[in-house]
Formats: sequence, structure tokens, C-alpha cells
Amino acid sequence: MNSNSPTHVGSSSRGSSATATAETAASVADAVARGGAGIAQSAQTAGASLAEDVANLRSDLASMQQTMMKFMNDASGEAAKSARSVGQAVASQVGSTTHDMVQAGTEMASQARDQMKTFASELETTARKNPLGTLAATLVVGVVIGMMSRGRN
Repeated sequence: MNSNSPTHVGSSSRGSSATATAETAASVADAVARGGAGIAQSAQTAGASLAEDVANLRSDLASMQQTMMKFMNDASGEAAKSARSVGQAVASQVGSTTHDMVQAGTEMASQARDQMKTFASELETTARKNPLGTLAATLVVGVVIGMMSRGRN
């Protein structure tokens, strides 16, 4: 019986070893399956999170685009207002300066007219008081004008 015992012990040992190997393989397969399921779950969660982030990013970009468009519209409106304001200021200055120049020209013409009237009045008074002197002065002026016109030709 002794010789059977080791054989019996050996086959029992082989059976339990095979069972342990099968259990270990099953345990490893189960762990791999759980790991694969966990990875798939994580990938699915990451994919959903990524899709949500992309949607948020698109929304933010659209919002930024609207903000930029509003800014550009406001800026161009302000630029147009500034240009109009500058144009009006320049036109006002030019108009004011032109008006001042016209007034100064009118005033100068009025003063010249008054001086000519005064000068003509004084010449008339002098001619009435001294007719021969007036004639002599007229003759001298005529001779000077004649000499000037000869010198040019």
C-alpha cells in the first residue's frame, strides 16, 4: 500500500494543481475582462467629456465672434462719428475764417472807399481854390505817364 500511497498522493496533487491553475487562469481572465470593461468605460466617459468640451468650445468661439462683430460695428460707428465731428469742426473753422476774411475785406473796401471819397473831396476843394495849380499838376502827371509809356515801348 505504501507504493500506492505516493501515486495516490501524486495524482491528488496533480488534480489540485490543475484546479489551482484553472482557477488562476479564470481569475486572470476575469481580471482582464474587468480591466477591459473599465478601460472601455473610461474611454466612453472621456469621449463624452471630450464631446461636451468641444461643444462648449464651439459655443465660446461663437460668442467671441459675436463680441468681435459687435466691437467692430461699434468701433466703425465711433470712427465715423469722429470723422464727421472732425469734418464739422474743420468746416466750422474754415467757415468762421472765411466769414472773418470776408468781413475784413468788406471793412477794408469800405475804408478805402471812404478814403477815396475824402481824397476826391479834398482834390475838388483844392481845385476850386487854386485852378491854375490844379492845371499845372495835371500837366505834370500827364508828362510823367507819357514818359513811362515811352520807356516801355
